[in-house]
Amino acid sequence: MALTLTTCGRREWIACSAIFAGLLGAIAALAWVYTPWLAPAAVPVLAAWGWAMWFFRDPDRLVPDEPGVFVSSADGIVADITPVGPGEALGVEGTRIGVFMNIFNVHVNRVPCDAQVVSIDHQPGVFLDVRKPEAAFRNESATIRLSVTHGGRQHAVLVRQVAGLVARRIVTDLSPGQQVHRGQRMGMIKFGSRLELWVPAELVGDIRVSVGDPAVAGQTVLVAAPKESANA
Repeated sequence: MALTLTTCGRREWIACSAIFAGLLGAIAALAWVYTPWLAPAAVPVLAAWGWAMWFFRDPDRLVPDEPGVFVSSADGIVADITPVGPGEALGVEGTRIGVFMNIFNVHVNRVPCDAQVVSIDHQPGVFLDVRKPEAAFRNESATIRLSVTHGGRQHAVLVRQVAGLVARRIVTDLSPGQQVHRGQRMGMIKFGSRLELWVPAELVGDIRVSVGDPAVAGQTVLVAAPKESANA
């Protein structure tokens, strides 16, 4: 099966390939001129090159077609499920679900539901370990506000990309006014980070994950809207 790489990391994986190819060439030349015993030095270089390519992998996902569900925007582990109030970013009462991504997870992010992009707000910040509670509010982040149709009304849903201790660049490949679909690729965070889904109380019919559960981007259902009115 071929390894597909995300275009969001094209600059990095091209640069890595150039660097590692140069190192391998230098090792081969030294081994040829001086001693073949230098050849095993190519093994860790090849391993590092392979990991760099593997980090930017972009596998296809089987997106659920169940009406009214919100899927995870990231691979990782469900880190917290927290009620939020009207004084916070969502503007109404609701639930925030955070997913922690480590450097071994797929880092391509996906849209949680069918919606229209209202706005994208990039905020500068620090780079604390995202497992610390204050990191969710102090770290560099991008907040994507979506408009979701449910029960004949429009509701705001937020997705927040939060940079971590190692992550230094957030990529959000969306534009205000764009129509998006559940499971659609929307960017990535490089390298290790946190994704949050903020859902208003009216759309929280059933929370289908618990803290500590694994999540797969575009595939794991985090929240389902009430069945009797779900048409999002």
